[in-house]
Amino acid sequence: MRTRAITGFFFIVILIGAVLLGPYVFVSLFSLIATCCVYEFYRMVHTENTQPLFFLGVGVTALGLALVGFVFLDLLPYSVLSFGIVAILLVYIATLFRKTTHPIQDVAYSLFGLIYAATPFIFFIGLGFVKDTYNAYIPLGFLILLWTNDTGAYLAGRSVGRRKLFERISPNKTWEGFIGGVVLAVIAGGILSHYFGVFPVWSWMCMALIIGIFGTFGDLVESMLKRNVGVKDSGNILPGHGGLLDRFDGLFIAAPLVYLFLKSML
Repeated sequence: MRTRAITGFFFIVILIGAVLLGPYVFVSLFSLIATCCVYEFYRMVHTENTQPLFFLGVGVTALGLALVGFVFLDLLPYSVLSFGIVAILLVYIATLFRKTTHPIQDVAYSLFGLIYAATPFIFFIGLGFVKDTYNAYIPLGFLILLWTNDTGAYLAGRSVGRRKLFERISPNKTWEGFIGGVVLAVIAGGILSHYFGVFPVWSWMCMALIIGIFGTFGDLVESMLKRNVGVKDSGNILPGHGGLLDRFDGLFIAAPLVYLFLKSML
């Protein structure tokens, strides 16, 4: 428990620091995290019969996130993002040169790793630039609401949790915990609107609602993935917490939806 608390404290400090230290540090750190998440995903699903393209997939993620970051920082034009199409074609072609048992399965997992573990970080990074110029309060608010939802769900689930949410996927999650997490996140959204500004109070509360609902779904999807491949944690990079996928699972569905919601308001 002590190890978990220490790891969690320093992890949160690093994330908050990266957001507040400016756009270059923000883009760099979360691009690195996205790359590590893809690598972690490939390691998790790798078996004798499933062999995703490690180096190509990780390389595509690193280069792709770098290009996206340069676009957000106004260092490159949007046209460079067409690289994504080329990257997909490279995955197809590279598989032809590998002598594996199930090449199409390898392609499927390679591409799914990019979609599942890398693409959401593009939207999360985009939150910092949703109003064109970098604003740290938006991605910082997203993280705070995500953590608040997790905390509320844990406290409500431990104290009054009775009815299972998705028992076959995550036996410890309850409806009471789910509702408690959403309610606490929405309250936190109202508070953040007072201190962070940027958007009206109803927008922050809608963000919190999206994060509370779809952050939970993201957690459940990652639990389903781990059950599918028969692992307890996605990795061991964070002592007491597991892997990076375990820590960012709530972001994978929520971040794209929050980004699209905020863009629709502008």
